[in-house]
Amino acid sequence: MPISVLLADDQHLVRAGFRSLLRRGRDIEVVGEASTGDEAVRTARQLRPDVILMDIRMPGMDGIAATRQILAEQDTRIIILTTFETDEYVFAALAAGASGFLTKEIDPDGLRSAVRVVAAGDALLSPSVTRRVVGQFAHRPVPAAATAGGDRLAVLTEREREVVRLIATGLSNDEIARELVISPLTAKTHVTRAIAKLGVRDRVQLVIVAYEDGLVG
Repeated sequence: MPISVLLADDQHLVRAGFRSLLRRGRDIEVVGEASTGDEAVRTARQLRPDVILMDIRMPGMDGIAATRQILAEQDTRIIILTTFETDEYVFAALAAGASGFLTKEIDPDGLRSAVRVVAAGDALLSPSVTRRVVGQFAHRPVPAAATAGGDRLAVLTEREREVVRLIATGLSNDEIARELVISPLTAKTHVTRAIAKLGVRDRVQLVIVAYEDGLVG
């Protein structure tokens, strides 16, 4: 079965461009479109797509609120579309449960690859993007969750905690392996266990927890 995709963007030309690019992938099918966050929620509820490409800034309900509502109702994968350099809402979108984000300047092959990666259950957050996300918020005050006495990271072993910290600073599994002098497979195992123990969706959410619990900042 092809990967079903819903496009949510208030600009018709943007949707048309993405639709044209995605249709060149034989394993990808655009099954619906939405021009507002409210319409995205309704259409997602009706079509239950595998992946949603979601713009942040739309009339009425924005992409962050739409992402949060959709993921409360169904287990789909959402990629945020943004112009990262000027969009201060990326972190909030990831915290809402998005599996990653793309800039609208992405090349055709990168767009199709991103849809496939996310549909397969992986997070679309490269090491360079992780560094930029963390850097964007590094100078903010420590979140209340980090000072409220609760430590979600307490369920992790010291090694798993260190791996999560390294993920949150933007390292890939291979880089973590070199840093800790372990094999890449062992690093991947630690990541998988940390995701399971913390009950998060993916690598993106590990970064969110690390930030919110004060492990990085």
